[in-house]
Amino acid sequence: MILLVNGPNLNLLGEREPDTYGTTTLPEIEKMVEEACAAYGQPVKAIQSNYEGALLDFLHENRQEAKGVIVNPGALSHTSYALHDCLKALPCPSVEVHLSNVHAREEWRRNDLVAPATRGQVVGLGPTGYYFAAVWLCSQLIAQPAEAAGASEGEVLEVPPTDLEPVVGGDYEG
Repeated sequence: MILLVNGPNLNLLGEREPDTYGTTTLPEIEKMVEEACAAYGQPVKAIQSNYEGALLDFLHENRQEAKGVIVNPGALSHTSYALHDCLKALPCPSVEVHLSNVHAREEWRRNDLVAPATRGQVVGLGPTGYYFAAVWLCSQLIAQPAEAAGASEGEVLEVPPTDLEPVVGGDYEG
């Protein structure tokens, strides 16, 4: 299972600062991630909360089943040592996503406390960044020996992402 974690204010996607964040809604992003992960046989469990503790509890509760995490912490990127520590404690990789290029915005957005706890970041690519994070995480799962999935020892199961295209609603042009 892939966990999709969205932090404060992301419930307002599609209406909040469309010049910066586009018009794609969070449900549209969730659908895109679900479809991308389904191509690899991975279900998605999503949460959005404006409360840091709810995000931490969700990650703790799902840590044993999670095979990867896509996280857009929103402003918690710049303030949350707790989220950093939580992601570091998980037994699976995580990828941080930001719709806008936080490195080209206000100086305070460049201080990211969460990034060092993740395998990587996708920033500034709008909603499609979530798609790329999903495909990367799922491709990492099939690149590992897949004995638990029925492959013989050392054999790698190949599940190519054929015919996958981002399904993004709205009119993000960012």
